[in-house]
Amino acid sequence: MLPPLATIKDGLRRTTEALAAELALARPGGETPAWSELEWELAAAAAVAHGVAPLLDEYSTWDHPAWRHFLASQHAHVEQRHHRIIELLMRIDAGARTAGFPVVALKGSALHAEGIYAPGERPMADIDLLVREADVAAAGALLQKLGYEASFAQWKHRVFKPANGQPYAGLGEHRDAPVNIELHTRIQERLPVAAVDITERIYPREPRPGLNPYPSTGALMSHLLLHAAGNICGRSLRLMHLNDISLLATRMVARDWNELWGPHGDDAPWWALPPLRLVARYYRHAVPETVLARIERDCPPLLRTVSRRQTLTRVSCSELWLHALAGVEWSRSFGEAVRHLARHVRPTEEARKERADMARTQLWLQGQDWITSSRHRRVLTWLVRPVPRMDTLYVVRAALEPRALSTNK
Repeated sequence: MLPPLATIKDGLRRTTEALAAELALARPGGETPAWSELEWELAAAAAVAHGVAPLLDEYSTWDHPAWRHFLASQHAHVEQRHHRIIELLMRIDAGARTAGFPVVALKGSALHAEGIYAPGERPMADIDLLVREADVAAAGALLQKLGYEASFAQWKHRVFKPANGQPYAGLGEHRDAPVNIELHTRIQERLPVAAVDITERIYPREPRPGLNPYPSTGALMSHLLLHAAGNICGRSLRLMHLNDISLLATRMVARDWNELWGPHGDDAPWWALPPLRLVARYYRHAVPETVLARIERDCPPLLRTVSRRQTLTRVSCSELWLHALAGVEWSRSFGEAVRHLARHVRPTEEARKERADMARTQLWLQGQDWITSSRHRRVLTWLVRPVPRMDTLYVVRAALEPRALSTNK
């Protein structure tokens, strides 16, 4: 039996904000919170959900035996898993070279390649790859040779999973968990309806067969910010995303920041303001004030106002309740807001298929009536009571399993 949901909600908010402060400030000798065992378990759930448990093993100074053991275990699992990922990337590189098509290794792979993270610090649930549309068939054939099979396709990417892989059902990362691959042909996000596409900034100017890096630090930052913006819009941001941006920001000079405005300086990155404001909230001095001021002028008034009071909890899975119209503040016109509302009232065929694929493939949705309920039943439920997030409850349940913090093997 779970504790009351209101207790979980308050505990997640309290522990999430404490974790953000502990990681962002990295204060040596910080005082250990006087938390109950439930709060320590919720802190573990939050650390896993936000992808920062292995980082906290290095930066958290809190002295709680089960907490220390759990963080050390997560670091060890992520480090061992990282070596598997590097080996797989080397095989993808060799295969793409032989087949003669270029690939860009995205986000976490790129951050590790740049030395921003050491092995074991940053978990990677999957490998993200960018290929040209013309090379999708060749890339799919290569992945099949490497033991992968197509699982499902969404508007953003195609997902490939190991043919014989079994998901790990415990708390946090595990060295033996399958490494999925997401194949992209575009780098884009719907905010909340209209797509922002920055593919041309991300694709190498002179691609070569095999793995390619981002064309510049500014291009990598553009992708991290757009990805974070999409997650804020959908209330699924992770502390790991903010940490990525803050660390990369320390390497950037004015020329790199200028790339956010596109190659000609006229493509306003209005969508970058909310993630940059959150980074500035938790990682002081990471974002130049001049950059924030310039982007503020480009950001729509409603989103600019809302972003001033956003916190990590409010725009992430640590906010326990589902929000029926999440992301409406990202609409750039009344028409977009109406279209966003219409998609909630009457989902498109694409949205229904995506929902069915999620219910079929995601472990945290297995056996959950909410995901398979009719639209009318979901709307009625929303009208009579708050509805908790299934992904959040999944990790909370895992954290509350007896001795979960001390038995992650």
